[in-house]
Amino acid sequence: MASKYRGVAIVVLGTMAVLMGCAETGTSNGPGRPAAGATATRSLYERLGGKPAITAVIDQFVANVAADSRINGRFATTDIPKLKGHLVDQVCNATGGPCLYQGRDMKRTHAGMQISTADFGALVQDLVAALDTFNVTAAEKRELLGLLGPMQKDIVEVP
Repeated sequence: MASKYRGVAIVVLGTMAVLMGCAETGTSNGPGRPAAGATATRSLYERLGGKPAITAVIDQFVANVAADSRINGRFATTDIPKLKGHLVDQVCNATGGPCLYQGRDMKRTHAGMQISTADFGALVQDLVAALDTFNVTAAEKRELLGLLGPMQKDIVEVP
């Protein structure tokens, strides 16, 4: 059972950590995005569109990972619905939403998995594609990645 959730942290937290250096700059607001200046009063969770929007991004992200031959083998025995639930809860919680992530910590989850920088990079690309599908702005990407980025050190074991 424990091996089913080893990919959870790689998928969201690890990927977003690398994305911190990949986010582009821009100013356009996507659908449901507040006007410039409104970000100071709304949480990132709200600016992303709340749980429905986060769920849509995670669904697309997991689909991207499933189609990615570089890394999809790592998720062959994963309970995908449970994985998605953990990922949504992690992002929801990290962005100021009401969700509570109840999964394991990243270091314990990934211990001994030999996650490489290349694995991590593949997931970054898959997440960027999912975020871009939903027109997440560069500023929101950077903020999200800044919240989750410090977990990279607990995930990657192989340079």
